[in-house]
Amino acid sequence: MYREIAPPTGIAAHVASLWTRGPEPAERAHRIVPDACADIVWVTGRRLLVAGPSTGPVVSTIPRGGSAVGVRFRVGAAGSALGIPARELLDGYADLEAVWGDAGAELAERLAAAPTLDVAVAVLTAAVERRLPPPGAIDPVVRAAAVGAAQPRTPVEALGAGLGIGERQLRRRFDDAVGYGPKTLQRVLRFQRFLALAEAERTAGAADPDLAQLAFAAGYADQAHLTRECTRLAGLPPAALLATGAGPGGERSPEFAPIAAAPGLAA
Repeated sequence: MYREIAPPTGIAAHVASLWTRGPEPAERAHRIVPDACADIVWVTGRRLLVAGPSTGPVVSTIPRGGSAVGVRFRVGAAGSALGIPARELLDGYADLEAVWGDAGAELAERLAAAPTLDVAVAVLTAAVERRLPPPGAIDPVVRAAAVGAAQPRTPVEALGAGLGIGERQLRRRFDDAVGYGPKTLQRVLRFQRFLALAEAERTAGAADPDLAQLAFAAGYADQAHLTRECTRLAGLPPAALLATGAGPGGERSPEFAPIAAAPGLAA
């Protein structure tokens, strides 16, 4: 019942994907884990909101018969796309009207009148495209450092190397564009790498993934390190989280391909 759609060219610089969920046959709670992105989300019959970047699990409930439609911004694009520092949305939700003013309220009315999910996706996409700044508004230094953070075992101190920027200034720019600092981003991307590797193992037919091997491939020091981080970020230890069917999320562009360099697992 969850579907991701590639964004049209006009918004692809800022937007990682469009997505839909539902309709739900019964009221259902979804565990949402950190993915380094921010989303605009319309839950049918309820509200239009911005889901900020998170550092812990969030449980979201969609009522019976309800659906959701969303726009997910790329890593480092949330601040420029929404027009406010991303740190103001950290670990929280805000009605889009509070961010976009009357335009947010008008968009909610149009979405409420949409007869199908596909129409709602089109309405939301058009509204986002009208408000997005040019691609050059995305901070190139933050983006380059974020791509570096996606690589396993890259020292945080090295992320600004060659970019002509000091550690404090890089942190400030991360707060504006991503919502938190480079070290937190690295932790979130490493966690997403683990989820992607585990999903690849399941797809390959592994009934019981080797958590120690997955931990090493994802960039953790050992399985205990994975367990601590998974519990902190997702609220569950690795085996319990995977048993829920949890999979990777966030941006899936080549720069953030989480399994490209995982010898012995999925390539």
